[in-house]
Amino acid sequence: MDLLSTAILILALALSCLFLTLGSRRKERLPPGPRPPSIHGKPLSKEYGPVYTLHLGSRQVVVVSGYQAVKEALVDHDKDFSGQGDVPLFSKFNKGNTIAFSNDNKWKVLRKFAEQTLHNIRMGKQSFEKRILEEVSFLMVELRKNEGQLLDPTLVLRRSLCNIICSVLFGSHFDYELLDWLPGPHQRLFHNLKCLKHLITLSICEHQASFDPNSPWDFIDYFLAKMTQEHEDLMTHFNLETLETTTHNLLFSSLEPLSITLLYAFLTLLKYPKVQTHVQEEIDHVVGRARLPALEDHGAMPYTNAMIHEVQRFADIMPMSYPHRISRDTVFRGFLLPKGTDVITLLSTVHQDPSLFMTPQEINPEHFLDANRCFKKSPAFMPFSAGSRMCLGQSLASMVFFLYLTTILQSFSLQPLGAPEDINLTPVGPGPNKIPRPFQMRLCKR
Repeated sequence: MDLLSTAILILALALSCLFLTLGSRRKERLPPGPRPPSIHGKPLSKEYGPVYTLHLGSRQVVVVSGYQAVKEALVDHDKDFSGQGDVPLFSKFNKGNTIAFSNDNKWKVLRKFAEQTLHNIRMGKQSFEKRILEEVSFLMVELRKNEGQLLDPTLVLRRSLCNIICSVLFGSHFDYELLDWLPGPHQRLFHNLKCLKHLITLSICEHQASFDPNSPWDFIDYFLAKMTQEHEDLMTHFNLETLETTTHNLLFSSLEPLSITLLYAFLTLLKYPKVQTHVQEEIDHVVGRARLPALEDHGAMPYTNAMIHEVQRFADIMPMSYPHRISRDTVFRGFLLPKGTDVITLLSTVHQDPSLFMTPQEINPEHFLDANRCFKKSPAFMPFSAGSRMCLGQSLASMVFFLYLTTILQSFSLQPLGAPEDINLTPVGPGPNKIPRPFQMRLCKR
């Protein structure tokens, strides 16, 4: 072997050793975790601490649990954790063309546009509050038809909430009977995703036919106006495909959290009659019976506000966040998280932290009241996640919860089918969302 060949061989061996060493160090600096298969009974955070690594097939995913670690990841290290990880369930449909599932500059542009658009709609002539109150009036008509009778509120509630979202996105109100296409756990997911996409495509075509760039009315109008503004930009992210998938994502991702949370609120009021009585007393004191509740009443109703927050904390309908992706090599709590690492934050470990909530396994509005009976914010309240990937619909959801519950409880008392103590608040089976068990109730006129 000549000198050149020998040198090349030595160099190749040296580089191989270097890469193996670096690779080994890279793995060693990830948080510890169980060896595959990573499944056993006890909470992994008790064994490995608040940050650990799971092996999901060939993938390594870092898991963050507990309030302090989750806050550090999503708030203090927001820029480092702001990427969007893979969600195979939805990638078939969105192809990275939505706010929630896009990355890099596209995500920043679409997110900023959506935030500004929702702000414009919220503050416009047909504000969020007006749209919600209009839909509440339709809901109350439906509820009065069932006064005194046994009622499963699931379907009528979902139809009503879907109309609010449709009003914001499409500017339309649909008859309740026409909304059976809406997605839900009782229907086939992918079939309904396709049905929704078809409906959205038709709505966009109708908007294009009557589009007035000087008078946008809803989300689709604002998006079409942006498309017109940037039509000469070959690199623009504003096109029909992105409009379709973004609208689809906003509709699909908003409806489930709204409906599930309100169903848990009903169950809470049925199981804890004293809580229902306290809320109704506050409604009577602040609002009375001569007018309907309004958002301006919100600040004067600390117990109602505390009850709504406590339902969201206890229901914990999204026990974990969608996977985030590390946007650059990051040192987090002494571990090196390489760029591209997927991270899941366990929001349920925040909401169930006994150091932050006195009785985390029970519904207790006192968690959000101070010694003077004033509403008390909690930094550990994260039903919409936290940081720059926080749910866009937080403002709309908060308005819906307050106006729906106060309007219904102003007119009706909710009565359970059996004994209140027999009501089961545990969700139906495992899954990414905590679905409440089916139930019936009676609406009794006050």
